[in-house]
Parts: sequence; C-alpha cells; structure tokens
Amino acid sequence: MERRQLGRTDLSVSALCLGTMTWGQQNTEADGHAQMDYAVDHGINFFDTAEMYSIPPKPETQGSTERIIGSWFKARGNRDKIILASKVNGRSDSTWLRPDGSKTRLDRKNIEAAIEGSLKRLGTDYIDLYQLHWPDRPLALFSSQTTTFKDKPEPLENPIEETVEILGDLVKSGKVRHIGLSNETAWGTMRFAAAADAGRGPRVVSIQNAYNLLNRTFEIGLAEIAVREDIGLLAYSPLAQGYLTGKYQGGARPPGARTTLFDRGQRYEKPAAAEAIDAYLALAREFGLDPAQMALAFVTSRPFVTSNIIGATTMEQLKTDIASIDIKIAPDLEKRIDAIHQVHSNPCP
Repeated sequence: MERRQLGRTDLSVSALCLGTMTWGQQNTEADGHAQMDYAVDHGINFFDTAEMYSIPPKPETQGSTERIIGSWFKARGNRDKIILASKVNGRSDSTWLRPDGSKTRLDRKNIEAAIEGSLKRLGTDYIDLYQLHWPDRPLALFSSQTTTFKDKPEPLENPIEETVEILGDLVKSGKVRHIGLSNETAWGTMRFAAAADAGRGPRVVSIQNAYNLLNRTFEIGLAEIAVREDIGLLAYSPLAQGYLTGKYQGGARPPGARTTLFDRGQRYEKPAAAEAIDAYLALAREFGLDPAQMALAFVTSRPFVTSNIIGATTMEQLKTDIASIDIKIAPDLEKRIDAIHQVHSNPCP
C-alpha cells in the first residue's frame, strides 16, 4: 500500500483511507472490527470517522461509529498504529449532539464539547486529524442546491480566525495533532491558510470533499490550492454513493443497498447523471475492468489526492475496493475518461 505525506506534517497515510460511516446502522460492531482488521492487514493505516456518524444521522445512533472504533482499539491494543481522523459538526439546527441541547456551531463551547465526546467514545486521549465537518457559513452543502453560493454572509457566523485559534488550543493541549477541513470552498480554504500564516493558529493539512467521476468540481479551483499549499484532498464518495458500481443502473434498487434503505441518493440522480454513469460503466467493460475499481483508481491517481476514502457494507465490497490500489489508469484510458467528462461534465456537483 502506497503511503503519502499528510500536508506538511511528518505523518504518512495510506493512499486508501477506511471510511466508517455505516458502522452502527448498516454494519454491526463485529462488522466494523472485521473491516478494520482486513484493512490493516492490507496496509491501510488511516481511518476516518465523525462525531455525527453513523449515517443517516439520528439521535439514536449518533456516536456509534466512534464507539465501535474505540472498542476495536481496546481489543487490539494498537491505537499507536493508526492515524485517526474525526470531525466536529459545522453550523446546524441539530440539537441532539450537545448535552445542553444547543445547536451546533464552530465556536469554543461546541468544539470543546465535541472533542471531549469523541475522545471518550474512541477511548483515546488524542485524535491525529481533527476536521471541521462543514463550514460555519451559509453554503449550498451536499448538493442541496444547484449553486454553491447564493446567500448573503450570516452576521453571526463564527469568524474563521477565531475557529483557528480554538483548534490551536486543542493542538497545544495534545488532544489534537493536526487540523483539517471538509466540505469547504476555495475561498474558505485560503482564509484558513491565511489565518495560520498570520500566526492565529495551526495550518490546515487536508480538505475532505466529494470527488468522483460524476463530480470533478474540486479540479476547478481547489486542486491548485491542494498542490501549491500542501492541503491535499481526502476524497469522499469516490464511488458516488455506489452509483458508479452500476448497482443502481436503470433504476435498480438492490435489497440492503443504501439508496434502497434510506432514499438519500438524490445527488446522483440529477438530469444527465444516468447517461454519464452508463458511459463510464461501458468504458470499464470495454477495458475489462471492474467499474468500481476503475472509478476508485481514477480518484487515487490524481496528483492532488492525499488519500481516497473507501467505504463498504460487505467484506466483498471492501476487498474489491482495496484491490483497486493495483489498477493503473493508463494514458489511453485517461483520454477516454476525459472525453466522457467533456460530454457529461460534473452532472452531480
């Protein structure tokens, strides 16, 4: 398994990162332990979670994923072998993540409450990479709208510089080693970098955004930032919530699949999405490749990607995903992928 430097830190993370958001709903504790065992046996040293997981988010299962990881650490005694990433919620109206029932914000009270809760559930005294799950600003997130910015700035949003200072205190305390972003824009990423350069706090070392064959919008502005500023992409949803595997092709709804269970696949059911998916699936068949492995290999091979976050609900899926590390995107295949992209450009931003 290839290792890549995490930002400007001394940490080397596996090119594939184990995503965990299904543990606690679709997957049991035993499933999660088995997935972590298999991932580590195949060279993965990087896990990603969040205080909000499992997904879909709900009060009854909030924090279940971190607890499963924590029980695995306790059983295996290998916390020092894993580079662990977690996240604090951004601004939301959810009132069930905080003990006092307050809405989540990226202010000191919320961030400190979040880190204490995560550390307790994980059974550890530090998190290697602590990420802001989404910004404390009004933005079109998770493709909830067709544009990325349309609202006026929120007058009560917590300033980025203050958030950096709060995170800096967590780093000084030893509870956090490094900080990162998630679902962030080019403007926001540069503001965080500027705050660090001005001495307000630590530098962000990564950005976790959606990136896949149906959504290459990261390339438009953020890819250059990732390379020039050493704020590499931790790519989530590399299989477009499973749509790039072909299992939902033609409107199919396999039993037990996420879209079948939760009806949360609207991001990948937009106009022109089906045509793009069909084109990529046909291309994979033409080149004799598993479509999931082709899609994953494309993401992993991008020069601005630090790690590709894979997720699976079955061991068969996990084995297929991890084996994608051996697939190379040859120049002729890349040309064909780009040709499809020209015709079907980012149908699912």
